[in-house]
Amino acid sequence: MDKAIPLENKTEFDESVPRVSSLKRFRRVLLSRKLVVFGLIIIVTSIIAAVFSPLLAPYDPYAFSLKDKFLSPSLSHPLGTDALGRDVLSRLIYGTRTSLIVGIGVVGIASLVGMSLGLVAAYFGGKVYTMIMRFIDTLMTLPMLMLALAIASLLGGGLRNVVVALSIAMIPAYARMMCGQALSVKENDYVRAAEAEGASNIRIMAQHIAPNCFPPLIVMMTMQLGHAILSEAALSFLGIGVAPPAAAWGAMVNDGYKYLHTTPYLSFFPGIAIMLLVFAFNMVGDGLRDALDPRLRGTL
Repeated sequence: MDKAIPLENKTEFDESVPRVSSLKRFRRVLLSRKLVVFGLIIIVTSIIAAVFSPLLAPYDPYAFSLKDKFLSPSLSHPLGTDALGRDVLSRLIYGTRTSLIVGIGVVGIASLVGMSLGLVAAYFGGKVYTMIMRFIDTLMTLPMLMLALAIASLLGGGLRNVVVALSIAMIPAYARMMCGQALSVKENDYVRAAEAEGASNIRIMAQHIAPNCFPPLIVMMTMQLGHAILSEAALSFLGIGVAPPAAAWGAMVNDGYKYLHTTPYLSFFPGIAIMLLVFAFNMVGDGLRDALDPRLRGTL
């Protein structure tokens, strides 16, 4: 008669690989890289600056004084003043609000519309798939920034029109990724079981397919926040973005470009702000990709 295997020797109770909760593993992986932590600090600082702009800005960002124009950085004006005597630091702080509104608005609209189109195309297939994806292919014939530039030129400047233009230009990326994810997920057994039970199409898409497609899309959304901010800065630099006198980093770079040889700090400081915030979102997105990798789930 075979001897009973001791409980501690059974493989299902093998504790050689520590098990941790999903939330704990996610936090540990996300915060394990110093660049990701640095990116999170920049993002949190930017959000605080955007929310509390009126309290943090030392001066009115729109008040000008020609007698104080082109003042070099000093204790009274830490980042100097521009051609109209406006405090650069105050405009930089208020510009954070503009950048985050554009980034969150663009990614929110583009992801909602794009993922919906991709999910419907993948689930129903056939003519629905062909119609939707041919429309997406048409939008992709132009590079994203060129398409946004064309739409913004037709709509005109202003914060709302910039958000609309960039949202339309970013829809194809979300639609194609969602479609690819949904085509794979819909073949799983739990989706077939839901169909056999008579669940409605909307319920299957909303409860069984979409949630299982989100991890890579969340990473993409985080990285696209930086892309949207950079694109808004490019449009503002070209003069068809956020209309003056609104504080926008791209417009500040454009304004300072005229005086680059005499007062380079006018373009330098908003350029550094754009670079840091875009870098922060890219680093956090890269960290999210590692933390959401299902091959690492449940282990240290």
